[in-house]
Amino acid sequence: MKNKKILLTITGFALIGLFAFASKYYKDYESDRLGFLSQKDSTIFVREYSPQFGDENAKVFLIEFLDPECESCRQFYPQIKNLLKEFKGKVKLVVRYAPFHRNSKFAIKALEASRKQNKYWEALELLFKYQPNWGNHHNPQPNLIFEYLPEIGINIEKLKSDMNDPEIDKRILQEVSDLKQLNVRRTPTFFVNGKPLERFGIEYLKKAIQEEIKNSYQ
Repeated sequence: MKNKKILLTITGFALIGLFAFASKYYKDYESDRLGFLSQKDSTIFVREYSPQFGDENAKVFLIEFLDPECESCRQFYPQIKNLLKEFKGKVKLVVRYAPFHRNSKFAIKALEASRKQNKYWEALELLFKYQPNWGNHHNPQPNLIFEYLPEIGINIEKLKSDMNDPEIDKRILQEVSDLKQLNVRRTPTFFVNGKPLERFGIEYLKKAIQEEIKNSYQ
């Protein structure tokens, strides 16, 4: 009986060790895989139509897959703005969409239509500001977006018309295809120059940015 308990204990530790090794191997594999994709085909991270914010000569690309209806994306937004200020001139933000929530596509269409009035970034900030109202998960009211956007000078009738542009639907389909290929399953998900974060969190994001700046501005 004693020997059996010892054997079970050893087996348990071995399984724990095997799981830890497999987990680390998977993370390393994903990092290498995505880094390779970044070099081979950067368009999977930065599409021609992707909204970009920052110096056009910046060498570090911060790619964020976000959902305008995602509460975590809303919470991260001010911190992302602070990082862009801290590393101004060296980092460029690239927005990608991950429409995981019920009204995400509706909000994305509104954002994309706002670009035709040169109000994209203002619209994104406004949607995050009022997200608890229009994107309330218990009582969503996406049409409230049309009541908020005039605050930044958006022509709502033009916006509604532009939201029906089939090009926007094509973009959303491309976004969904890319996020599946990149195995993006939650929002926000970040990549820095095509590399996934070591772990999720603003401190790990900042660390990844600093490392890429160090490598890119030698």
